[in-house]
Amino acid sequence: MFQPVLSPLGHSLSWSALAATIPLIVFFVLLGVVRLKAPSAALAALAASVVVAVAAYDMPIDQAFNSAAEGAVFGLFPIMWIVVNALWIYQMTVDTGHFEVLRRSFSRLSDDQRMQAIIVAFCFGALLEALAGFGAPVAITSVMLIALGFRPFKAASVALVANTAPVAFGAMGTPVITLSQLTGLSLDDISSTVGRQTPVLATIVPLLIVFLVDGRRGVKETWLPAVACGVAFALAQFACSNYISVELTDVVAALFALGVLVLVMHMTKIGVAGLGGRRLQPPPVIAGGSEDADPALFERVRTVSETQERPGAAVKAYMPYIVIIVVFAVTQISAVKEQLAHGSVRFSWPGLDVADPVTGDPNRATFFTFNWLPATGTLLLLSGVITAIALSVRPSVAVRAYGRTLHQLRWAILTVASVLALAYVMNLSGQTSTIGHWIAGAGSGLAFLSPVLGWLGVAVSGSDTSANALFGALQVTAARSSGLNPELLASANSSGGVLGKMLSPQNLAIAAAATGLGGREAELLRKVVGWSLLLLLVMCALVYLQSTPVLAWMLPT
Repeated sequence: MFQPVLSPLGHSLSWSALAATIPLIVFFVLLGVVRLKAPSAALAALAASVVVAVAAYDMPIDQAFNSAAEGAVFGLFPIMWIVVNALWIYQMTVDTGHFEVLRRSFSRLSDDQRMQAIIVAFCFGALLEALAGFGAPVAITSVMLIALGFRPFKAASVALVANTAPVAFGAMGTPVITLSQLTGLSLDDISSTVGRQTPVLATIVPLLIVFLVDGRRGVKETWLPAVACGVAFALAQFACSNYISVELTDVVAALFALGVLVLVMHMTKIGVAGLGGRRLQPPPVIAGGSEDADPALFERVRTVSETQERPGAAVKAYMPYIVIIVVFAVTQISAVKEQLAHGSVRFSWPGLDVADPVTGDPNRATFFTFNWLPATGTLLLLSGVITAIALSVRPSVAVRAYGRTLHQLRWAILTVASVLALAYVMNLSGQTSTIGHWIAGAGSGLAFLSPVLGWLGVAVSGSDTSANALFGALQVTAARSSGLNPELLASANSSGGVLGKMLSPQNLAIAAAATGLGGREAELLRKVVGWSLLLLLVMCALVYLQSTPVLAWMLPT
């Protein structure tokens, strides 16, 4: 049995930690400086991790390759199994026109651009994050905002800032599920703790959106519905992540926040369509002006067809979300959950025999759980089949949509598999433990800095899932070595990570491409970086206080 040593280089923890960071440095430099594609950067970092594992940590080469194999398989199942089936459901709604009906139902709720920004970018964006994720919310909501009369630059900025609070529970909870699996911490504990951190962001973001659209005047005039929406989202995100279902968190929060927002709008007569809301429609885009964009794209999205919808079309447009909620709710029934558990198999990964570097016990990461029946991805597949039947989607259309989904995600699949392989090699060889013990030297300050690690990871990789895979186990090791709550720091990695997404090159490129602002990514970065840093400071202060008696009561017992 191979047991890693924490200080393999000259019994020096510092030198060993420096060697252990080489794969991470390779990944982030190739991705952020050299601008290599994510799959290539991940594969290069994986190769570096294997070299460090074998050369510095004396890990047998077959164990290193087996670690990578287990990580890659874990990236495919259950992680990408969730993403593929979630995106497939979304793709079917696009192919059948129901997504367009849903888009129009959202846009008709208000003729006030400040409320439209919250409805589309925050509420609808959270729904998209729940199913699609991976940049889809920014791309889709920014184009929708242009169709509602927003200038392209403002639309892109609003979409980027709005895509924060839902990210930790995006793609049906993929980031927190990954974090739980790789750290060995309970999913309930992780989701409950994240659900007591990101709701704080949710209460702030709608106000920031209003400020971006209309400055201080907008905040003064519409603060009540904005705050109500943020608080509603926060309460629903907290309740669902703690007591209902981690997978449904963003779906429930988005729909509840939308309902509360519409209710408060009608009660206060602020922003209701046809009741004198402040329209704030901008002048047409003029070529060469400060808001110059692709004129063809601008006109195309401004003239989206508003054809008469058939009765019940709106109900059908919401059908996928209704089906998902019902399916996941049914699986929470004890009797059903017990039956589904029979479709789960746990086994020791062949050829992998690794001990924990501290306790000497068999490392729990060497065991693989193939829960094909109760897996979130399988339940989404079932939801997709039911949705297809409910929407009268022909089997050939559904199959073609699935094929297109796989094609669209082909590079994301390779990237996730490579990143998870990298994470497993670093974890099982002892590299992550070495870095964690070295970072633990920060003492109590580690709680304040832990969200920054997740923020950096997402800012470079563009994925909260990837950042959790890279740094989740490291945060847990550092927490245990410094006497801090491991669930708190692991959750802080994900909660801090959501604030780096608006700065990631991938998200900036997606926003620029979707709004016809290609080449102006640097301007978008300058527009949103201040908000990202401000919200990160809030999260760092929150996590630090949660590590002290001041806010320790917020954490699950």
